[in-house]
Amino acid sequence: MVSQTFDLVKDELPVEQKSILLSGDVTTGLVLVDVVNGFCTVGAGNLAPRQPDKQISEMVEEIVTLARTFCEKKWPVFAFLDSHHPDIPEHPYPPHCIAGTDEARLIPALQWLENEPNATLRCKDCIDGFLGSVEKDGSNVFVDWVKKNQIKTILVVGICTDICVLDFVCSALSARNRRLLAPLEDVIVYSRGCATFDIPFEVARTAKDVISHPQNLMHHIGLYMAQGRGAKVASEVSFDANKL
Repeated sequence: MVSQTFDLVKDELPVEQKSILLSGDVTTGLVLVDVVNGFCTVGAGNLAPRQPDKQISEMVEEIVTLARTFCEKKWPVFAFLDSHHPDIPEHPYPPHCIAGTDEARLIPALQWLENEPNATLRCKDCIDGFLGSVEKDGSNVFVDWVKKNQIKTILVVGICTDICVLDFVCSALSARNRRLLAPLEDVIVYSRGCATFDIPFEVARTAKDVISHPQNLMHHIGLYMAQGRGAKVASEVSFDANKL
């Protein structure tokens, strides 16, 4: 039944994906959304996978490769880290990624970014990283990063495709449209560099206060919604060696 529904959704709500070639002609920034233990490492928290997850594992592999490449080329990297105060819940989700715990840290394969001069790390206490970048004085760390580096394109990866990634992408596009993110022009979501969680219907119907969240379907919907807001969706990302 879920498989049939997914096939129908893909037919009725198609996502146009293209291969993206990046070069030094345009300043591109890599944005990582919540690639932290609490979402990606098996057994690391309330919202972490309970067992190895193929979609998440493939996402991690793609992100690590991209992050290495961007830093080797000295291209800017911005990483959001979900991080919450233990006494301030984020409804409707259970406590997760508590500040100061390993849950709120980058996964082991990316912890080198903590000491990478080319990377900017930002702890956020809300779903939307754009809003989570607002400082008390009204400035925005993400906006400042775009302007400082004169970024024209951002490549967005991370988890969850239909929640934190989508919310950030929508806000970034709205800010771009209002000319608050000059010189930003394009927001690209890399589908293989994103993932979401899986709660099958069979599990949800036997659990209290849990709703189903079929992984492949919701990943697709997240990409579809991002596309509808004006983002480009990439199926492949490659680099033009002749222009780097």
